[in-house]
Amino acid sequence: MLRLTFLLLTVLLPGCFLTPGMEMQTDNGMSEIELPTLKNGQLVKEKLPIQSITADLIIQRETAKRQVVSSLPLVSGNRASYRIGPQDRLQITVWEHPELNDPGGERINPDMAGKVVDDNGDLYYPYACTLHVAGKTVPEVREELTRELSKYFKKVKLDIRVLSFQAHRIAVVGEVTTPGIVAMTETPLTVAEAISRAGGATKESDLNNVALARDGKLYRLNVQALYEKGLTAHNLLLQDGDVLNIGDQKDSKVYVMGEVGRQQAIPINKGRMSLSQALAEAYGVDFNTSRPGDIYVLRPGDMQPEIFRLNAESPDAMILAEQFPLQPHDTLFVGTAGVTQWSRVLNQILPGSFTAMMSTAAMMGI
Repeated sequence: MLRLTFLLLTVLLPGCFLTPGMEMQTDNGMSEIELPTLKNGQLVKEKLPIQSITADLIIQRETAKRQVVSSLPLVSGNRASYRIGPQDRLQITVWEHPELNDPGGERINPDMAGKVVDDNGDLYYPYACTLHVAGKTVPEVREELTRELSKYFKKVKLDIRVLSFQAHRIAVVGEVTTPGIVAMTETPLTVAEAISRAGGATKESDLNNVALARDGKLYRLNVQALYEKGLTAHNLLLQDGDVLNIGDQKDSKVYVMGEVGRQQAIPINKGRMSLSQALAEAYGVDFNTSRPGDIYVLRPGDMQPEIFRLNAESPDAMILAEQFPLQPHDTLFVGTAGVTQWSRVLNQILPGSFTAMMSTAAMMGI
C-alpha cells in the first residue's frame, strides 16, 4: 500500500493544481494576470512589468520624488500682501474730520463699525463717492482715497485697516481638532499656520499625507518633514479657495503575506516604513520555508498599479530593502520554497503528518 502511495505521488506532484497557497509566475518578467490601469484618462487591462528593486531603481524614484517637490504650486510675491475683496469690512479714519468717520467712535458695535465692500468690490465713501477697491492692498486704497478727498479738503491724513476679513478663505478638513473655514488675514497663510489655526492635528492624523486641492488639481504634501527635518518645500503659501485635507493614519497600513513569521496588517508610523522594517515587524522571513529571491511589493496605487521584486538571497540586499520606502495599502508577499510546497502537498494528501509517514517507511525498509 505504501509503495502504491509513493507511485501515485510521483504521478500527481507535477500537476500544479495540487500545490497549496499562492505562487507568482514571473518567468517573462510580467505579472501573471491583467490588471486595470489608468492610461491617458482611460481604464485599460494589461499585464504589468515586474520591477527589480535595485540601486538604480531607488535612485530613479528618489530623483522623481524631488522633481515632484519642485513642481508644487507657489504663490507669487504680490499675492503675499492681503488684497481687499467683497464683504471685507474696512475702518477708515480721517484725522481732523470727525464728520467723515463712524458716528459714535469707539462705542459702536464692532460688527456694525466700518464700511463693507459690496459684492462688486466697490466701496462708497462721502465725497469720494464709489471706489473700486477689490484686488487692491490697503496702502493702494489709502492712496486713492487720499487723492479723492484732497479735492475737497486740505492736507488730508487718513488711516485704513481691515476690521473683518471675509473675502479670502480656505477650508481645513480631515484630522484636525476644529475642521472648518479659516479666514486669510494680512499675515500670509501657510499650510502649517492653517493647521495650527484649525486647532492642530489630531492623534490620528497622518501629516505625511496632506492633500491640497487648488484650481481643480490635487497636490500631495508632507508636512511631517517640515516639523522633523525643517524642510519648507511643502509649507506652501495658501490662496483663496484652497482646501486642505489632513489624512488619517488609520488607513495607512501595509499588508504582509506569505512565508513570514506572522502575516498581518502593519500600521505605518508617521508615514514612514521601509521594506526591511515591514519584514522585521512580521517577525522576519522564514528561511526554512521561504524563497528569499521572491520578495514582492504589490502596489495598487490610484489605478496606477506597480509590482516590485527584491532578490534577498544575498544578505546585503537588505540594505536595498531598508532604502525602499513602502506606501499605504502596499502588499508585501514572500514566496514559498518549492520543497515547502511539496511537503505541504504530501501533508494534505496523506493521512497523518508527512514526517510520521516517512518514519514508518524507514522502519519497513522502504
